[in-house]
Amino acid sequence: MKEKLKKYTVLTNTASEDIVSAGLFELGIQGVEIENAVPLTKEEQEGMFIDFPPELPEDTGESRLSFYLPEEEEGLLEAVKGMLEELREFTDIGAGTISESAVEEGWESRWKEFFHSFSVDGLLIRPSWERETEPSLGQTVIEIDPGMSFGTGKHETTFMVLQQLQKYLLPGMSVLDLGTGSGILSIAAGKLGAERITGTDIDEQCIVSAYENWERNGLRREEVSFRKGNLLTEEDFYRELCEEPYDLILANILAEVLIPMAPLLRRLLKSGGYIITSGIIDSREDKCVRAFSDAGLNIVEINHMGEWVNITLN
Repeated sequence: MKEKLKKYTVLTNTASEDIVSAGLFELGIQGVEIENAVPLTKEEQEGMFIDFPPELPEDTGESRLSFYLPEEEEGLLEAVKGMLEELREFTDIGAGTISESAVEEGWESRWKEFFHSFSVDGLLIRPSWERETEPSLGQTVIEIDPGMSFGTGKHETTFMVLQQLQKYLLPGMSVLDLGTGSGILSIAAGKLGAERITGTDIDEQCIVSAYENWERNGLRREEVSFRKGNLLTEEDFYRELCEEPYDLILANILAEVLIPMAPLLRRLLKSGGYIITSGIIDSREDKCVRAFSDAGLNIVEINHMGEWVNITLN
């Protein structure tokens, strides 16, 4: 039976569209459409070969971020609402409301037009419909179908973690993947030789999707533990994770969550281990660095891609 979709639109402002978009990506939503009235720069017009710039309405500072979900995915929609409320406590996201509209026929098939195989150093990320795309010599294949609620790894924040993961992960290491989303980082860790892998997320739908993607990649279910929980609000959940610290922690989470989480990360890390963080918009880099330093963590390296920042710690 054909899956019915709904279109949801978040009304925010241009100053916060990046951080809200990142929040949607972290929940596993891909393909966010951004609509605003910000005039195109001269460079953008030249890059898009625009002879006659479009006439835009007056720029009121509003921005609309649209995404698509199957009708039955009410849990993920509730997670989006919760994410917006959390952001509202830290920054001005404008109205932060969500409206619903109908979806034109055949929209869901368009995912295949926009998601194609791509490489992240020694990893080849590809959808199932492009299995004819062969990896280069020595590349490891990760198969991800974005669907309506999967992360593909192509967003800058995840891309940088995949790069760092290949640099710091050694076979046999234990890995904690905080905010696992689609499970792509855990899958990469498993394929690169990690032995004890735990992925956590605040949304139950992400846990289901992560297990599906894990098995799609030929990995055994008993080799990983995906768990629903929140370190910041569930003390018992945090204490359980601390019982066996990890060699490597992956935290591709928004800065607004990483900052209060910083003191907790140290107890989760084995001596000599590393923490790879991302999801940090560049305007919050300094705040994150201070929070990590105050928590007794050392900055190993900082990398940038577009407006996003990766900070690796030990």
